Amino acid sequence: MTTDIDIEYHAKYFELLASKLEGYAELCIISFIDLYKKSERNMKGIVEKAIDENSMQEIAKRLAQIAQKYNIKIKTCSEDVDLSAIGIEHAKCIDDELISKIIGQKININKDKNQREICGCVSSIDIGAYNTCRHGCLYCYANFSNNTVENNLLKHDPNSPMLIGNIEPEDKITDRKMES
Repeated sequence: MTTDIDIEYHAKYFELLASKLEGYAELCIISFIDLYKKSERNMKGIVEKAIDENSMQEIAKRLAQIAQKYNIKIKTCSEDVDLSAIGIEHAKCIDDELISKIIGQKININKDKNQREICGCVSSIDIGAYNTCRHGCLYCYANFSNNTVENNLLKHDPNSPMLIGNIEPEDKITDRKMES
């Protein structure tokens, strides 16, 4: 947390989002920041202290009260903290049970072996690309270089099947076999 981005900040903007999503969203998955080396470097001098369990409990309680007001359920992903006393369960961002419910068919997918142990997400294919987001969030690990982001954005072609650029002669396209 910082002096500017405190519990009140989170509550204010979560309420704004929840009010706009009422009737459209049933579930919100939250997670507390984990400072990886890159995000720690980017946030040096900004983050005053690591978030402790008491702060997590306090933030979660405020968010749960707001979410309940707008009929949105909150769950956590990749968190050790037990928030069950305030009605927040552990979940997974990439949830095989939710996907099965949405598509109306049982799927069988293993836990993603590339995620942290506490993460319950199942294997998935990321459709994003590093160094392509222009938002510049300091805690994000997906951008390594602002110059590369700018160069990649210049390559954007809205008519291309690619997120950035076009298929070039040296590119190799491989069909990925997926099974359930």
